[in-house]
Amino acid sequence: MQNKYFAQLAALSILWGATFLFTRVATPEIGPSLTAAGRIGLGAATLAVIMAVSRHRWPWEHWRALTVLAALSIAGPHFLFAWSSQYLPAGYSAVLSVTSVMFGTFTSAWLREDTLTRSKVIGCIAGFSGVALVVQLGPMRPTTELVVAAMIAICGSALSGSSAPLLKRATKKMEPLAITAAMHVLAFGMMLPSAIWTFPAANFTPGAVTSVAIMGICTSGLAYWQYMRIVQKVSPVAALSSTFMATISGIIWGHLLLDEKFTGTTYIGGLLVLSATVLVTGFNPWRKAVPPTDPSRP
Repeated sequence: MQNKYFAQLAALSILWGATFLFTRVATPEIGPSLTAAGRIGLGAATLAVIMAVSRHRWPWEHWRALTVLAALSIAGPHFLFAWSSQYLPAGYSAVLSVTSVMFGTFTSAWLREDTLTRSKVIGCIAGFSGVALVVQLGPMRPTTELVVAAMIAICGSALSGSSAPLLKRATKKMEPLAITAAMHVLAFGMMLPSAIWTFPAANFTPGAVTSVAIMGICTSGLAYWQYMRIVQKVSPVAALSSTFMATISGIIWGHLLLDEKFTGTTYIGGLLVLSATVLVTGFNPWRKAVPPTDPSRP
């Protein structure tokens, strides 16, 4: 993967890492359906404005494929992670989100969008181990709520990871902006009935509203658009490597905003995650770029 795309994924991961905190703030107040629907709806509105200003055409002729992608990559994961955040600490949600890389790696290989190599498998294992060290997973009483919430979060990761090769295929037929905007519109339509149903019980605190607004406009709207542009240029597995970095970013956000302390395991885990990212993406800052061949020369 070209180094510039690695840098862009790292920048996006800084934003996405904060979503674990924002979801944890918003969901207890307004519920998982409204949290997901609000985030998706604001993302759709942001992208619709960009579509109008740039005069992009909506790709509704591909509505079947876009509907599947909207369910797998946006509506499903956003709702399932919002629901599980009612019972799981943000750190545990971050750890479980990393399993999307595993699902994406094997789905991409199965659909022949990428190759399954030893380094990628080792990278996934190193990433899981590193994230576990960073968030310092300790023994927790395996209550029914905890087990169910963990399984729900893993289901969200499975949907998100498995959609990666399908997103890659979609970029071969449609523009990244058009795909992103259409998916958010369709995903919002999927979440709207549930959001309306739970609206009367919502408690719209300033913190919850602000959290949803930031997630919708920044992480779901602008950042996802940029992510789709990267997906067009790199392999699905390489694109999913941002999940590792987003988890580390989430820990840093927790340190800055919640005064969480760093320990020795934090640094060891961070090193493992960075190593995992290198293995999965093939990133090498010292590798010289191969100059293009001049077809006019023999």
